[in-house]
Amino acid sequence: MDDQEIWLQQLPTGARERARQLLGAFSQLGCGDHEGWARSEIGEDIPQLARYRFLRTLWPQVIDSWHDGMANVPAARRALEAGASQGDLAQLARAVAYETVFAMLYHLAADEEATGQFPSWVLAEIAPTGEPTGRHLDGLHEALLTLDPSGRDGQDLRI
Repeated sequence: MDDQEIWLQQLPTGARERARQLLGAFSQLGCGDHEGWARSEIGEDIPQLARYRFLRTLWPQVIDSWHDGMANVPAARRALEAGASQGDLAQLARAVAYETVFAMLYHLAADEEATGQFPSWVLAEIAPTGEPTGRHLDGLHEALLTLDPSGRDGQDLRI
């Protein structure tokens, strides 16, 4: 019996079924560490499936989308015409996009002006039926690098 099966067998029946559902969902979404994310959701009551679904799209749709988009940015087009490398400009754009996404995720988690006097914000999980679960997606910035689809944890942005 492997570690995953031992872990599942140690869970109460309801949690075991939920864990199996989570393992299947993470696997279906292509999560490389589906067991780690599922264990965290079950053991710590963190909405990891919602966190993963939200974070996994940021790299391809926001950060890495700059590989081919330089010609659409007038300043980049001028830089290319002046002899700048397409690869260097794409690298710069990806690094700026990553830093912007990271800062936004950090900002979501750290409302430093929250005093109780003004409204604040939260990114919350909802059930498939649309009902709020009462769980919040916190610390998203902490997991952003781990979801780099290249497997390099963003190291290529610093080269």
